[in-house]
Amino acid sequence: MFKKIAALAMAVLMLLGMTAILSSCSGGNAGSITIGCIMVGDETEGYTLAHMNGIKEAAKSLGIADSQIIWKYKIEENSDCYDAATELVGRGCQLIISNSYGHQDFMAQAAKEHPEVTFVSMTGDFASISGIPNLKNGFTKVFESRYVSGVVGGMKLKELLDNGTVSPSATPDSFDADGNVKIGYVGAFNYAEVVSGYTAFFLGLRSIVPNAVMEVNYTSSWFDIAKEAAAAEALVANGCVIIGQHADSTGAPSACERMLGNGKICYSVGYNVDMLSAAPTAALTSPTNTWSEFYKDLMKNVMDGKEQPFDVAKGYNENGVAITALGPSCAPGTAEKVAEVETALKNGTLHVFDTSTFTVTNEQTTCDVLTDANGHLTSCKVNMSYMDWSTMTPIYEGETVECIKDGYFDESTFRSAPYFSVRIDGIIEK
Repeated sequence: MFKKIAALAMAVLMLLGMTAILSSCSGGNAGSITIGCIMVGDETEGYTLAHMNGIKEAAKSLGIADSQIIWKYKIEENSDCYDAATELVGRGCQLIISNSYGHQDFMAQAAKEHPEVTFVSMTGDFASISGIPNLKNGFTKVFESRYVSGVVGGMKLKELLDNGTVSPSATPDSFDADGNVKIGYVGAFNYAEVVSGYTAFFLGLRSIVPNAVMEVNYTSSWFDIAKEAAAAEALVANGCVIIGQHADSTGAPSACERMLGNGKICYSVGYNVDMLSAAPTAALTSPTNTWSEFYKDLMKNVMDGKEQPFDVAKGYNENGVAITALGPSCAPGTAEKVAEVETALKNGTLHVFDTSTFTVTNEQTTCDVLTDANGHLTSCKVNMSYMDWSTMTPIYEGETVECIKDGYFDESTFRSAPYFSVRIDGIIEK
């Protein structure tokens, strides 16, 4: 009997040891963390859905139960965010995440009052200069996947040009007075985040079709199906053949699908999620963020009691970005070209904002820029302060940094949020 009890005790000890090892491998005690999530939208909106999926996937990989995540949906970018954050603190959350830039000020307010909780304002830009040690920012290097999605659009445009579907005689409205072919872009706001993204998309497309020009239509909203559809329709009416977007709904892809069915020549490159369900023929692909990679590291740091960096941005090298499945309308050879470009981005032989690939001859920029005789950037100094633009005074003082490095603009290194706001030649904003 004693031997049986001893054997049973030994088995229990071994089981406890195995449990400890598994707990250590998963990064701390998964059962001890409660996570609060403040979402600007819900699962019906692509941007928020991508965050939700990333949080859930990361939690699952670390053994964090669904019951340990408290969701706050459709939280406006106002004091509602502060109220939600305060409530989540009261419910025992050690980590509170918000997913919209406009939440940042209210997250900062809550972080000052609750130094024991880690607050992460996704797409935010002032955590490192705020003096609030428990406020963090995070983003992805989505400009890389936007470039790749531009390559996809460029391959389709080249196919249309090569087979004569788009030509000065067949589609005269698709060309400007200088013979450049038109593409369009539906943008939410004229923030650096959007400017960085649409420039990357344009440069990717123009790496395939050098004589492309792009018109950007702003909607002044991150999510407005009707406005995004109307913006796409206006761009196509003006002759644009490929329509990219930095807006969160299916409005533009759906409009392209409808117009394509009515005989217009227009194809869509979406954002955040696969748009093939909304535009099975018109959708080519979407640049997307692999949020699970960021959230897994974040959750693990909090569980392990490690300090989260103020700024984290993950690109192709860290599996932080990707493009969604290629649609059936993509040009032959697109998959091979995508693989080639993604490899070049990963090994550093290709930089999205290579200064030899664009010129700057206008002065619409918030940066301090210098160019050579050919219009190529030789210097671009960006002030990293967080500004009150109504009074042009800094709320948080940051350094002014030189962003041209080895012949390219070094995006999302000095902080995670994009800061490329240079207006390059070939793009018109409306």
